[in-house]
Amino acid sequence: MNDWPDRRTGDRSERYGRGSASAQPEGARAMPHIQRRPSSPQRPQTPPQRPQVPPQSQGYDDRYQDGGYGNGPEPGYDSGYNTGQVYGSGSGGSDSRGGGGRRGGGDGGYVQGRPAPDWGRRIKLGAVTLVVALLAVSISTYFWADSKLKREVDLSKVIDRPESGDGTNYLIVGSDSREGMSAEEKKRLRTGSAEGKRTDSMMILHDGSNGPTLISLPRDSNVEIPSFVGSESGKKFPGTGRQVKLNAAYAEDGPELLVRTVEFNTGLHIDHYVEIGFGGFAKIVDAIGGVEMDIPKAFKDKKSGADFQAGKQTLNGEQSLAFVRTRYAFAGSDLDRTKNQQKFLAALASQTATPSTIINPFKLYPTMGAGLDTLIVDKDMSLWALGNMFFAMKGVTGGDGTSMNMPISGSVNGNLVWDKAKVKQLVQQLNNDEKVTVKGN
Repeated sequence: MNDWPDRRTGDRSERYGRGSASAQPEGARAMPHIQRRPSSPQRPQTPPQRPQVPPQSQGYDDRYQDGGYGNGPEPGYDSGYNTGQVYGSGSGGSDSRGGGGRRGGGDGGYVQGRPAPDWGRRIKLGAVTLVVALLAVSISTYFWADSKLKREVDLSKVIDRPESGDGTNYLIVGSDSREGMSAEEKKRLRTGSAEGKRTDSMMILHDGSNGPTLISLPRDSNVEIPSFVGSESGKKFPGTGRQVKLNAAYAEDGPELLVRTVEFNTGLHIDHYVEIGFGGFAKIVDAIGGVEMDIPKAFKDKKSGADFQAGKQTLNGEQSLAFVRTRYAFAGSDLDRTKNQQKFLAALASQTATPSTIINPFKLYPTMGAGLDTLIVDKDMSLWALGNMFFAMKGVTGGDGTSMNMPISGSVNGNLVWDKAKVKQLVQQLNNDEKVTVKGN
């Protein structure tokens, strides 16, 4: 056996554990104190490019080479006896919890480091996650909105239709339907309690390459009821040349006869039909927080409940309904009312199609829900077509569109007579998707 290291104090001749020349056993001697050489300073460690898992401890100090003790200790060697047990996870030993800790103390040690975060990968993953989430929300919103549309009008029942021109033509109808309204709402909105429904306003919206054109059709317009097929009975009724007010066509056989009558008297093909009642109209306005209007002159009307001062003001649902229904307060009666309706609908579309509404789900969903719940459209209407109509309406006030009344040449029996020459020119320009130059009343 090798000698003990010569780093101890005391007499070298007193060697414990090496035997004695005497025949008598040695007496007990005090264990000499061993001075341990201070460990050499550790050199700075350069983190490895790819962390390696250190080998499992075998119960001895693996800083020796060749598996033996004959080569002498390396600098920094601790001569304390190692039983093979591991106590703690400091820099001089391995972690007893599974070898995943840090091992240090010399050139032969290993350092387990955390890899640097791959920010490029994280950003790509976050972007993909966001796109997927937005796509899922958009798809679910589409199907939710599509399920709410009431596709109740069948334009295939309309007979003898004119040919389609360029662009898309929408017949937009505001009805006095009280469907879904409580007695309190009818009283507050001053709608009365009449059964059934009648048209309160009618407009043609043309969406084409030369900008949108919004044309109001006065409800008192004098028109001829043509031959038609009953929407419910399927029976064909021949034309007799009957002259009636335009709103009478709707009262007689609903949206299908109204479309047939408009097409017959104008020669313009109607692609889509959209109708909204009193209750839905007011709810849409309240859902977006009101519509700002600039009223040039104060007016008041007991029948509609209108009482407005001149100037800019924000109208709620109740006030908005009164605004678009008022006609007895104006000298032009129905013609002046249609102008107010055009202004209001354009302002409503413009103030609804804003980022604050579209990207805010707490505003978007109530607005869509309020409108779609009471909206009646034709069976071929898609959400895409409905959206195009909405943005075309907004474009009327954006400087690219035109709004007008149907040209009037006079009256007969209290009904407004259309100017046939101007109507023909107007329809020709719309069918060819040309810029509208015809002026209305």
